[in-house]
Amino acid sequence: MAELTGLADDRALLGRTSTAERVSDILRSRIADGFFPPGTRLSEDSIGGALGVSRNTLREAFRLLTHERLLVHELNRGVFVRVLTVDDVEDIYRTRSLVECAVVRGLGEPPYAVDGLAHAVADGQRAAREGDWKGVSTANIHFHRELVALAGSDRTDELMRSVFAELRLAFHVVDDPRRLHEPYLVRNRDILRTLQDGDRDGAERLLSVYLDDSLRGLVEVYGRRVADAAQGTA
Repeated sequence: MAELTGLADDRALLGRTSTAERVSDILRSRIADGFFPPGTRLSEDSIGGALGVSRNTLREAFRLLTHERLLVHELNRGVFVRVLTVDDVEDIYRTRSLVECAVVRGLGEPPYAVDGLAHAVADGQRAAREGDWKGVSTANIHFHRELVALAGSDRTDELMRSVFAELRLAFHVVDDPRRLHEPYLVRNRDILRTLQDGDRDGAERLLSVYLDDSLRGLVEVYGRRVADAAQGTA
């Protein structure tokens, strides 16, 4: 399987101090990047062999990712990448709104350290020119991670790392990523420019509307896909 070939390439990242936490980091990234789409059963033997880790280490990594709501254990069936419900998506956006808007609201006096935001905007625009809509999605997530990082809080960064990884489970199910992500290229740039101008309140207003619109758009397309999948298995 192609995803296992790529996973074997990550084996070198483990080094001599292989830990369940490091394995979970690798799997989290692979899940977020879509190598293991929602609903995929994760094989202990295949993944453990690709990474060269023990069954106990892998099971602990699975446990950690289950706690982060990226995986789900089904009795007598195994471990699967989680399929979000529409309620899950709405809850993720409630969390995003609470945290991201609070970060912007809590910024001190300008100028703000927005180089990371600028790089994410440039990456998104470059991916769009190349027609790489998965790349646009990745750049968009990076933009919001950089936005959260403005708080200078390791705890907040860790919380939102899991939230953004979970959000991408929904993105991977959407059948028209261009329609979903393209409108936010301009909106990311507008938030960046507003922060560059030192207008913290204006940036928060843009972000609040942005998240509301993003939620409505995602729920519309994701809900339809979930309903279609349910009918297909009925």
